[in-house]
Amino acid sequence: MKKVEVIKSSEVKVTPFVLQDFAANDTETVVFEYVSKRELKSLAKELGLAYDDEYIAFTKKLINAYMKKR
Repeated sequence: MKKVEVIKSSEVKVTPFVLQDFAANDTETVVFEYVSKRELKSLAKELGLAYDDEYIAFTKKLINAYMKKR
């Protein structure tokens, strides 16, 4: 059997329910950062991909538009 302790209602501490106390505090904040052509060129070199300035400009516009949407 479990031991039960009876207390008076005046001994109970009542506090308001705060939802943030139960929410995860480690949520990520997304910060939009533009992608530069230099970064794309260096990434393409690292991956061994063939690239052209026209492709790099298109990719930069596409990635930046996608990140703005998010």
